[in-house]
Amino acid sequence: MTPEELSLAISACLKDAVAAGEIALVAADIPDEVRVERPKNRDHGDWATNIALQLAKAAGTNPREFAVVLSARLKSIDGVSAVDIAGPGFLNITVDAAAAGTLAKAIVDAGPAYGTNSALAGHMVNMEFVSANPTGPLHIGHTRWAALGDSIARVLRASGAEVTAEYYINDAGSQMNVFAHSVLSRLHGRGVPEGGYPGEYISDLGHEVLSQHPGIRELTDVAALPVIRGAAYKAQMHDIKQTLAEFGVDFDVFFSEQELHDAGAIEDAVARLREQGHVFDDGGAVWLRTTDFGDDKDRVMIRANGEPTYFAADAAYYLSKKDRGYTEKIYLLGADHHGYINRLKAIAACAGDDPEVNIEVLIGQLVSVNGAKLSKRAGNIIELKDLISWLGKDAVRYSLARFPADSPLTLDPELLKKHSNENPVFYVQYAHARSRGTARNAVAAGVDRSAFDASLLDHATENELLSYLGSYPSIVAKAAELREPHRVARHLEVIAGAYHRWYDACRVAPQGEEPITDVNRTRLWLNDATSQVLANGLELLGVSAPERM
Repeated sequence: MTPEELSLAISACLKDAVAAGEIALVAADIPDEVRVERPKNRDHGDWATNIALQLAKAAGTNPREFAVVLSARLKSIDGVSAVDIAGPGFLNITVDAAAAGTLAKAIVDAGPAYGTNSALAGHMVNMEFVSANPTGPLHIGHTRWAALGDSIARVLRASGAEVTAEYYINDAGSQMNVFAHSVLSRLHGRGVPEGGYPGEYISDLGHEVLSQHPGIRELTDVAALPVIRGAAYKAQMHDIKQTLAEFGVDFDVFFSEQELHDAGAIEDAVARLREQGHVFDDGGAVWLRTTDFGDDKDRVMIRANGEPTYFAADAAYYLSKKDRGYTEKIYLLGADHHGYINRLKAIAACAGDDPEVNIEVLIGQLVSVNGAKLSKRAGNIIELKDLISWLGKDAVRYSLARFPADSPLTLDPELLKKHSNENPVFYVQYAHARSRGTARNAVAAGVDRSAFDASLLDHATENELLSYLGSYPSIVAKAAELREPHRVARHLEVIAGAYHRWYDACRVAPQGEEPITDVNRTRLWLNDATSQVLANGLELLGVSAPERM
């Protein structure tokens, strides 16, 4: 019995109790699916629900009396062996071994779809993350959001949301001119201009520009700068996209800030927000009255000299997302961006949106790596490319995904390179590889999945493993709801531990001359179910599920 099947069964019992006049509720009060969770103490049963506490008030009774009525009906569900009432009205449910064991076959039959749900169906989400300036390579400061942002997008999609992963290219403004001047200076053998970009990558970009425009050195600086700016920008964005691809991060949209300016979107945003009554003029400048919506001060959109501010571009960009049909906009920002939260929410409110519903700003804390070497090529920063080649994509991505975004993090390279149970990514990947090896050995011994008898999965380690496999869908749903993919990573480690204990206690392939029985065949289903859940979870984290290690 899967958690979903139990949830639907509880909902059906509620409806039957209402129809029989045992509970005074209307149909609209009854959820189609009832939330079930693993109790903290497994001695209290396999599953628990607080539905009696949720609905008792609407039914005009106390939770415990509600639970008594519902428990009587729950006991009649096929596969439920016991229902106990705890505390003020919690229902603890125990399923029999056969009902629990059917989960193994259900997982294998579901395949990659196991763990997906429709909790966020109908949600149109635009999620912006990384958005590094196209003036240099991706570095360690971008690494955390590249890993976490991609994993958040994956768990949201697994819960039914339509998600667009978007990279905002800051290709307008003074930094692009400084960038072009830096490449120009290097082309002519000059030093780094004041405030310019150091690093050997600037020389590399200069060579790239020269290969495309052999006569660039013959032009005046004024004539050469726009050519250099365009060619160097294109080459640097290619490098950024290539690095993201190596890290397993895919973006659906790369959105250019410059295109906002070129299309007149800044002026249009000012006009639209003025119509909403939130724009005012003062001192020759144009302002947005964001203090009406919790910001600490009003924000300038157009300076007195007629130049738009970055804030004006932020407002135009938000309106672009709204116009493209995204009801929910998620921004993933770095540790130094706390000040952006109120101003972005104020933009949403000025645009007529609900800042508590239509926009969400997540702040990530800093990450460091012990012993990481600064990159001379990139100008004394730690490049993401170097981290990937040093530690491997899987180790970096998994390590970043297994901690909440708001916790400072220091990675230990020595640990991540260990092939031992101390290394979390190795521990989980090895469990998957071991399960695939077990399957290969079983098939070589003549064991197949031609028979399945759930009642044969009655060993204590099998009950434990099944319970954690059954919890996986609710973990995915919670990870999506809270934007916390580390919940998936931590649960995979729990499953891996349970699998290793089961592997030590229960054989899939027979030993020696022992005959093949339905126990072997049924255990192969459980082994393959574990493989599937581990693979599904690792996919949500952007980490590979190796067949061999």
